[in-house]
Amino acid sequence: MVIVDTTIWVDYLRGYTTAETDWLERELPRIRLGLADLILCEVLQGIRSEVEFESVFERLTHLEVFDTGGAPLAVRAAGNYLLLRSRGHTVRKIIDCLIATFCIREGFSLLHRDRDYNAFEKELGLHVIHP
Repeated sequence: MVIVDTTIWVDYLRGYTTAETDWLERELPRIRLGLADLILCEVLQGIRSEVEFESVFERLTHLEVFDTGGAPLAVRAAGNYLLLRSRGHTVRKIIDCLIATFCIREGFSLLHRDRDYNAFEKELGLHVIHP
């Protein structure tokens, strides 16, 4: 399973071409792709109209959407944040800690374009797709 991060969905839905959106376009019909509930929230909160909201919601929920929340994930993500900080990496957004920790816990890969995930890859073994 590959989880596609908000950074990629935003570019993809806006029609921007990057190595990651090209990979997504190519692999969308071929492999198992999903998103975390937190990513769904981030993408949808950036929508400006009700019509576009419904359209994007419909497109994204054709994929598997995973529930990530709960105290066990929150505690583990906070622990990962502290560990990374002790190793000289400060993650800017807690939501990235939650998503990365979820992917590590579940053994999922992550397609992203966000430097906050680099420390998770380097230090904690997050599997990242590099198109």
